[in-house]
Order: sequence, then C-alpha cells, then structure tokens
Amino acid sequence: MAQHSPAWPHSEIKEILPNIFFVMGTNITQHEGITLQHSRNMIIVRNLDKLSLINAVRLTENGLKELTSLGKIENVIKIGSFHGRDDAFYLENYHAKLWSLPNMEHENNRNTDYTLTPDSLMPFDNCGIITFRSSKFPEAILHIQQNDGILITCDSIKNWLTTDKFFSDSTAKIYEQQGFFGCASINEIWLQATQIDKSELLALKKLHFCHLLSAHGQPLLNNAYDHVIKTLARL
Repeated sequence: MAQHSPAWPHSEIKEILPNIFFVMGTNITQHEGITLQHSRNMIIVRNLDKLSLINAVRLTENGLKELTSLGKIENVIKIGSFHGRDDAFYLENYHAKLWSLPNMEHENNRNTDYTLTPDSLMPFDNCGIITFRSSKFPEAILHIQQNDGILITCDSIKNWLTTDKFFSDSTAKIYEQQGFFGCASINEIWLQATQIDKSELLALKKLHFCHLLSAHGQPLLNNAYDHVIKTLARL
C-alpha cells in the first residue's frame, strides 16, 4: 500500500449548483526550502448515484462519511499536472477509476484508466474537455453543459480573491507579493512554467459558460464569463 498525504483541515462539502459540490481544504508543500501552506479545492460531480472527484483532496474521516453519503466514488479526474497527491488514496480505498490527460505523470506510479481527449469517452454526462496542447505540462479545463455552462479548472484560471483560513501567514505574504490574488486570474508564474501558447487561452472566449470552479479560490458563479474575458484581455 502506498504512502498517502494526511487529511489536513478542510471545509464542509457544499452543494453550489445542482449535483455539483465544492470543498476547500489545505495543501502543504516544500518549494526551494520554503514551506508553503495554502488552500485548494475539490469539485464533486454527481451523476445519478456516482461521484466524480476533480482536483481530489483527501478528507478527514467525518468528511469521507459526508462524501460517501452523496453517492459512490466512481471516478478521480486529474486535469492539472501540479495536482494529484491525493488521487491514489481514493483509487486504492474506493476502487475508483483514474481519468487523466495523455502523458500525465501520477503520484505513487498510478496508471491512467481512461485517457481524456476532446473526442474520448467522458466520465459523466454533459461533460466536454478543452486541452492545452502547447502546455509543457498537461493541463485542461472541463466544460459542463448545465446551468448555462460551468468551467472547472485546475491551475490555469484561479479565483483567489484574497487569503483564507487555510493559508499560513508567511505563504499569504509571498503570494500577495507574487500577484497570485485576483478574480478569474491567470498567473504569470504559471504561464512561464507551462510555456503555453496564449492563443489557446484566448480561444475560451468562444465557450458559453456562466460559472467558474477552480482548484484555487472561491466559486465564481453567474458572471464568470465576463470576468474571464477581462482577464484574457489583459493577456
């Protein structure tokens, strides 16, 4: 059995749109000798009685009871290369299937069960995927066609408006200095790391959506398209 990250503090699970649930938790990492502690989000999509976990976050025992009360954990979906530390926990303990992008590397040497491409099978109904083919590290956005359109992102578009209770004071200060906070923001550090062709981001203008659910920050509901367009204009 592989070693897993511990279950760090997190919020309660909240249904923010019909059969779309949101939970904010903690992430602790080391980068160049510095301990970073910030928030990260898991999005849960329920299709009939089956759950798909996107940007998986390991929950506490009480959190897992709350999660499994919603349905059966069927799928773990990885759409960002820099996330995935908790995928193996759900794959091993709940016998879920792993969906991910081509050429993605996984924690604990896991293998992809289903490869996600624009023409492939999708893990649940009304789901499509936008892949960034130019990105040095595989990254994608899910587009759910319900409630006037929902985008689910990993690191590409964040919605960290400000710090929250899952940040350490030192990390909050660093991230403020590096310009991580903003509405529907695309961070310059992420752009440099992925070397993504910005034209692929600008193509998001053609999508129809009203809501943005990111791996980082608060849900952006009802007017997400307008905010994303403003961000894209600044690119």
